[in-house]
Amino acid sequence: MLGDYRITGRRASEIAAEIERGVSAGQLAPGTPLPPLRDLATELGVNPNTVAAAYRLLRDRGVIETAGRKGSRIRPRPAHTPRDEIRLPVPAHARDLADGNPDPALLPDLTPALAAAAEAARRTPVRYGDPTVDPGLLALAGAAFAEDGLPAGPIAVASGSLDTIERILATRLRPGDAVAVEDPGWGSLLDLLPALGLRAVPVRLDDAGPLPGALAEALDGGARAVVVTSRAQNPTGAALTAGRAEELRAVLSARPDVLLIEDDHGHGIVDQPYHPLADAGSRHWAVVRSAAKAYGPDLRLSVAVGDEDTVGRVLGRQRLGAGWVSHLLQQTVAELWRTDAAPVGRVAGAYQARRGALIGELAARGVAAHGASGLNVWVPVPDEAVALAALVQRGWVVAPGARYRLQSPPGLRVTVAQLDPAEAGRLAADLASVLSGWHGITGARVDGTSSRLV
Repeated sequence: MLGDYRITGRRASEIAAEIERGVSAGQLAPGTPLPPLRDLATELGVNPNTVAAAYRLLRDRGVIETAGRKGSRIRPRPAHTPRDEIRLPVPAHARDLADGNPDPALLPDLTPALAAAAEAARRTPVRYGDPTVDPGLLALAGAAFAEDGLPAGPIAVASGSLDTIERILATRLRPGDAVAVEDPGWGSLLDLLPALGLRAVPVRLDDAGPLPGALAEALDGGARAVVVTSRAQNPTGAALTAGRAEELRAVLSARPDVLLIEDDHGHGIVDQPYHPLADAGSRHWAVVRSAAKAYGPDLRLSVAVGDEDTVGRVLGRQRLGAGWVSHLLQQTVAELWRTDAAPVGRVAGAYQARRGALIGELAARGVAAHGASGLNVWVPVPDEAVALAALVQRGWVVAPGARYRLQSPPGLRVTVAQLDPAEAGRLAADLASVLSGWHGITGARVDGTSSRLV
């Protein structure tokens, strides 16, 4: 089953090391199936439990993935090679629309908030044993969560959305467990799961969020947790509507033991209303909000509310490691939250104008695109590599959809955060020109693909 590659170790650590060396050397290609436990144990003359322990080590290290009776196989991408490293060089003549960053011009001036936090630290230095969450930030976050109709619960502060999600998954799941995720979805999350020894189960979505039937299928297939992006979904811009949220709550209410994580990283830069899922009766849940998009990626801070047990586990484990997030950061974010002069509507309106301009110009040329909220527009294409190369020649660098896909069709992610609406026509014309070269055009459409994300 492993071809000419031979395994000779007799201890679990030796077997695991030999397989990992084969992967690193390229002798075991991505997707290569591993022998069944008993077959390899018989070949090596060891107990099947020894091989099981070796496979468990490899799974925990993100080298292999296990899918129940389908067996184990080498992962498509090693856990130490994150998807965001799939980058195209940006030529001097080209515009970089691939980085996913917010527009610096729409971020607040941090100087007053940092000064206020420094003054607070001078007056009352934080010491070991003090509360881990700044009272001002706690009050603001709690009031915002309550205003959005979320159940009351303890609040945790961590270093960004992904850090929070990692802590929640690590405290509630075990290696080998399956997690339902949006497809296409956030590349960093798709990398995090196998690094934790978890298995991603793709859930199809459209502009209104995950499809209820697809989510039910994933959960009934064994997924023990689900991560849903509330608004500004990366990469498609999907945002939960009231109707879709109601449908998803019905799916979740019938499966109360599923861990629900809502990623509302778009809070502060979107004007779509927030539709919570956490009141669906889930026993274990959390809603995560980050400061990165509204106040700047270097403010590594997020707030999360959830059920007592889940947040309690996160806080307990955090105390044994990082301890807490710096109160200087917490107080800076709290000060920005209180005093930021740029209302959410103005920031959201600017991003909406940029998304709308590109989507409108593409539609006028028969090209389907998606971007209900957030910083990005998703454009389905028949072949990512060909489209990327052709766009670079025309002076545009966008992100390959491969960073974000599991089983969904190809596409391109265009970050419009700094795209002047006046540029949208030229970009749309270049995209339409690139796509018009493919066959399968119907009517006025030039992309040759379905307008649906799925």
